Amino acid sequence: MNTQVLTAEEPAQSADTPLGAGLVFLLASAAGLSVASLYYNQPMLSTLAAEFHASPTAIGRIPTLTQLGYALGILLLAPLGDRFDRRTIILSKTALLALALLATAAAQSIAQLGALSVVIGITASLAQDAVPAAAALAPENRRGKIVGSVMTGLLLGILLSRVASGLVTELLGWRALFVIAAGLVALLGIVAARRLPHFAPTTDLPYAALLGSLLTLWQRHADMRRAALAQGLLSAAFSAFWSTLAVMLHQPPFGYGSAIAGAFGLAGAIGALAAPVAGSIADRRGPEHVTRIGAVLVIISFAGFGLLPHSLGMLIAGTLVFDLGVQASLIAHQSIVYGLEPGARSRLNALLIGAMFVGMAGGSALGSLALDLAGWRGLCAFAGSAALAALAVRLWPHRART
Repeated sequence: MNTQVLTAEEPAQSADTPLGAGLVFLLASAAGLSVASLYYNQPMLSTLAAEFHASPTAIGRIPTLTQLGYALGILLLAPLGDRFDRRTIILSKTALLALALLATAAAQSIAQLGALSVVIGITASLAQDAVPAAAALAPENRRGKIVGSVMTGLLLGILLSRVASGLVTELLGWRALFVIAAGLVALLGIVAARRLPHFAPTTDLPYAALLGSLLTLWQRHADMRRAALAQGLLSAAFSAFWSTLAVMLHQPPFGYGSAIAGAFGLAGAIGALAAPVAGSIADRRGPEHVTRIGAVLVIISFAGFGLLPHSLGMLIAGTLVFDLGVQASLIAHQSIVYGLEPGARSRLNALLIGAMFVGMAGGSALGSLALDLAGWRGLCAFAGSAALAALAVRLWPHRART
């Protein structure tokens, strides 16, 4: 298929616009603040259920809809980064995300909350515009380090969003949280409009052909499919845990509120900060080993949760270990995927992250159902089984890369 590449994915910027620490921080902030919008609703689920008189299954659909919106945004909008100026795309999504967050603060029904959750998910896909933008701006000899810095911002956004959500919900209410989030995203947009350079398109493919090339890439690369399936399964376990944690902690014997549920994000953040070590291991021994180690860490964590379901210490330690496992696997899978076809990295990234968030959406739905039907041990059995399946995918014999 003719990909009609126009450039080597270099930004249309002048020589006097260096990629300094400020611009790297801006892109990391864009990734972190946008992806954080997907997770604000998780620690407050018990609060939302009480206000809207919703069952655990019904309220569990809110994070599911948010993740599905994000997957749609990645698959349908992220490829546009190869076709149009990424600066325009990032600024447009920033404005729309700020409006969606503000509208959520005024939601009056569970139906409105669900619809706005989809919009938040779609517009939060600007996180996946920030990462390719960093790769395009970075000089060759610093590309890995710079992309890693932006990914750290993204991972911290995922995890620390729960801490912020839990604390603000406890102190000021859930509506205040969304107002504050909207203000932060709007401020990000103002700074980005002043600092972000323009980017030259890398293809002139029409939109339909651009989306069609995703299928071509999926069919062409067996390692793409393998990485997507394994990370999707691990993401299902990840989301099943985080989307039900607040509800589980609210129940006996714990009886904790939103602030404690959100504080568990600190344990996850430690795992995310340690995850770049996985990159060094992948460089020395290959990313395949890291994907397997990551899956094993997730399996061990949920086995511990199931064996000691009422132990707060196990819950904290296991959260750190399993988040490290999921994030290490993601870094290794990205290393595999980015090496397949450098000219199509944005679209390959869209396929991997899209599969990941489809898994997260499924994990939210099935995790809520498992908790409803079989309690915390049932949820641990589901999540542990998903991680075991991911390990089986990574251990299954396969041919060399295409």
